[in-house]
Amino acid sequence: MKAPMAKKTGKKTVIHGHTRTDYYHWLKDRDNPGVKKYIESENDYTKVVMKDTEKLQEKIYNEIIGRIKQRDISVPYYKDGYYYYIRYEYGKEYPVYCRKKESLDGKEELILNVNEMAEGYEYYHVAGYTVSPNNNLVAFGVDSVSRRLYTIFFKDLTTGEILKDKLTNTSGSAAWANDDKTVFYTLKDTETLRPYRVFKHKLGSKISDDKEVFEEKDDTFYANVYKTKSKKYIIIESYSTLSNEYRLVDADTPDSKFRLFNLRERELEYDITHFKDRFYIRTNLNATNFRLMETQVNKTGKENWKEVIPHRDDVLLENFEVFNNYLVTDERANGLTQLRIINLKDKSDHYIDVKEQAYTAWISINPEFNTKILRFGYSSLTTPNSTFDYNMYTKEKKLMKQTEVLGDFKPTDYTSERIYGTANDGTKIPISLVYRKGLIKDGNNPLLLYGYGSYGYTIEPVFNSVRLSLIDRGFVYAIAHVRGGQILGRKWYEDGKLLKKKNTFTDFNCCAEYLIREKYTNKNKLFALGGSAGGLLMGAIINMQPELYKGVIASYPFVDVVNTMLDKDIPLTTSEYDEWGNPENKEFYEYILSYSPYDNVETKHYPALLVITGFHDSQVQYWEPVKWVAKLRDLKTDNNSLLLHTNMVTGHSGASGRFKQHRETTLEYAFLLKLLGIKE
Repeated sequence: MKAPMAKKTGKKTVIHGHTRTDYYHWLKDRDNPGVKKYIESENDYTKVVMKDTEKLQEKIYNEIIGRIKQRDISVPYYKDGYYYYIRYEYGKEYPVYCRKKESLDGKEELILNVNEMAEGYEYYHVAGYTVSPNNNLVAFGVDSVSRRLYTIFFKDLTTGEILKDKLTNTSGSAAWANDDKTVFYTLKDTETLRPYRVFKHKLGSKISDDKEVFEEKDDTFYANVYKTKSKKYIIIESYSTLSNEYRLVDADTPDSKFRLFNLRERELEYDITHFKDRFYIRTNLNATNFRLMETQVNKTGKENWKEVIPHRDDVLLENFEVFNNYLVTDERANGLTQLRIINLKDKSDHYIDVKEQAYTAWISINPEFNTKILRFGYSSLTTPNSTFDYNMYTKEKKLMKQTEVLGDFKPTDYTSERIYGTANDGTKIPISLVYRKGLIKDGNNPLLLYGYGSYGYTIEPVFNSVRLSLIDRGFVYAIAHVRGGQILGRKWYEDGKLLKKKNTFTDFNCCAEYLIREKYTNKNKLFALGGSAGGLLMGAIINMQPELYKGVIASYPFVDVVNTMLDKDIPLTTSEYDEWGNPENKEFYEYILSYSPYDNVETKHYPALLVITGFHDSQVQYWEPVKWVAKLRDLKTDNNSLLLHTNMVTGHSGASGRFKQHRETTLEYAFLLKLLGIKE
């Protein structure tokens, strides 16, 4: 079968005196039968090329799901008189939400069985599951299309009845007022998918009678509504890349008017937690790496904020949790997370001890204030996800659960490292690696290098049993913690966005060169992987240095940056000007144009490439990767594989089932192994 070739019909765009011709603009028309026909021909082509790996794919799939404990249960947490937990049943794709009253020895109450709810659907996702204050009702959001447009339903837990109330086109969650009948929810724009209007609904009333309580009119901001841990306030949050703003109303008087917490300011970021007579505020106010402040509940303007934890140049304050007698902070120093326990009475503090080189720890579910027990999570590249209960007074740590990996997995069979590559400007870039013990660094090992590097999002060095199918076949798995993430503090993010975005791409290529130089791998066995904004990274690195890589996987990739950032009707565009820049400004236009993967495809050799997308993708529209592949087919001069796989029934996150989601993983791994000539 010959590779499909998309027709070329030029569409000219002129901006800032510069003319661009987009020959594949027509592929944006999802209602055009020719578009689906072309995408399906690409899918057929991928199947033909990968047909000789079908047995290998099935073997890898069975390996992956064979490591998953099919009958499993989460660690229960206690809230409002009930222990809540999630169960998974043998052979079932979806979770079962349950609870027991007062005691774990009590009778199980089934809240939601998502397996039964999902019957007949190709895709099904439940979000925003929230129980009412009287414990008798549950609100939950359902997306059955994978566009992240949720319908909120309500269930009576005493009768099992689904109520008639149905809230459509929402962000998926509802915030309960304390009267057990009033809920607040956020409506989304069905075109841009921007959550921007907050409504109030009374159970049993007509949806048409719902009252709007807030509209976010600035299209660079999103809106959200939630209830505080204290159950005292309903909070409306407006947020953008660089700013936050909050409004609040007493949850006992939901018909009262929301009051402003602090007027929004550009580049003022903060989040709030209510505790007794005050709010704690994590903010970047005169603090690049954030600091912690507090204020009285009736004096919330920033002029009243008082410092609790000062700013530190070498420590990023990422999160915090409040208890009656303790304050817990989640801090990042030297690229690693640390959990700090502060005694609110005597101000003494200590850190939870961790000994591994590359790991992450995080504050888990802690719904109660009056406790000495902190629940936290822990994982590393060799340690499966673990849940601990930590006594903040005695410093005793109890392992409540570690994800069980079936088969012959032993953490001691693997080694992890944290090493540092060197960027073009001399900056040291952290790289986390894991491989089987006994690996010889002779430059002859296959290596998969993963990267992201946007939105200040840190790719944590956590365990994933799926990777064992590569590592056990001799692969090194590595994460390049490039700028644009936030692993080394806020400046690490600032140095990889807007007019410094190219640092993200050159950092990644420098890490690749370092791994080759240090003999972890060679150019004929080096592979790269990234998704979404990490897919942009993949597109940029192969335009810059295609000779570095044997093969690249780009999943749901954001590659048509100029066109997307010029189109305000596309989801995410307006809210992302502070990340990428607004190309209506000439300086940003020229800079984005200089790295946008789609715009910089050239007539030259490229590595083998597998591109994966979803037809209903709400984050990166399907046509971006489809257009990119079409242009690459037309211009590239090599005979290397160029494959496009479009899942026609899913969106940005792929399949919704806990087993089905790994079908794409098996395709990715088979693609890599085929390039190496590995058939088993």
